Amino acid sequence: MSAGTRAAVLGDPGTLSALHRVADVDPDLLLTDFADGSALPAHRLGETEVLLTGWGCPPLDAAALARMPRLRAVVHAAGSVKHHVTEACWERGLLVSSAAAANAVPVAEYTLAAILFANKRVLESAHLYRATRGHIDLLNRYPAIGNYRRTVGLVGASLIGRRVLELLRPFDLRVLVHDPYADPAELEAMGAEAAALDELLSRSDVVSLHAPALPQTHHLLDAPRLALMRDGATLVNTARGSLVDTAALTEELVAGRLHAVLDHTEPEVLPGTSPLFNLPNVLLTPHVAGSLGGELDRLAATAVEELERYALGLGFRYAVDPGRLAYSA
Repeated sequence: MSAGTRAAVLGDPGTLSALHRVADVDPDLLLTDFADGSALPAHRLGETEVLLTGWGCPPLDAAALARMPRLRAVVHAAGSVKHHVTEACWERGLLVSSAAAANAVPVAEYTLAAILFANKRVLESAHLYRATRGHIDLLNRYPAIGNYRRTVGLVGASLIGRRVLELLRPFDLRVLVHDPYADPAELEAMGAEAAALDELLSRSDVVSLHAPALPQTHHLLDAPRLALMRDGATLVNTARGSLVDTAALTEELVAGRLHAVLDHTEPEVLPGTSPLFNLPNVLLTPHVAGSLGGELDRLAATAVEELERYALGLGFRYAVDPGRLAYSA
């Protein structure tokens, strides 16, 4: 992992203590380049049985694995492993664990807040109150706001999507889910209704994206699909900016027909001239939905728990299935 990742994820003394309890580890050693022989003595790599990885880990290709003949497992203290776990790892038969489930928690919490605030028109009314600095006739101005019996559409029954679905269960909301790989009966048991994407877009008051960035999901919401959304509906994107055609969404938002809560955009950092920064119907956040601050301790704790399971000869609780990587994050 990168030095910054180590400082952020492994900075808690309790985490380091737990790590020492379950593994023979030297926390002062940090590997950022598998090809750099000076970064870590060759004999140390040769002894390595488990890699604890994080953001900034270089690819574990065949050349890197050749330097680690005893390597048996990779425990990733973050979400997606696609950036560093290569086909060579699966050919070696390595066990791989990810803390994606732990990272899903704050993203789902952010999404829940965004959905409830969107239906309550919190952002719009706050802007109006700041501008008027006086009495607002809320009943006439917002006759249809509120969360009672509103419809929420989740695009993707991913780890995060399912967590959002769980968090939505106590509320009086109708929930639609679109995911071509999800079992409709399972979704129904979780309190949701399976729906085709176009149907979901046309029926939902809030649409929240939880699909992975894949070639088949690039600009999944293009101009024709955005046009299917109800007037006044809100789009929440905590997934990937590439899922949405930014130019088409910008037109809809500038026109005021739609609202948006965007933690991801394409490009990831919008140009300073983008009108989205100033629109009263848009909330832009700089990729804050994922684990930050104290939430990083949850990632580290999950990784340590997985290491302990490995040390005890148990299977990983959050094992990565290589067969699912083609259609997951």
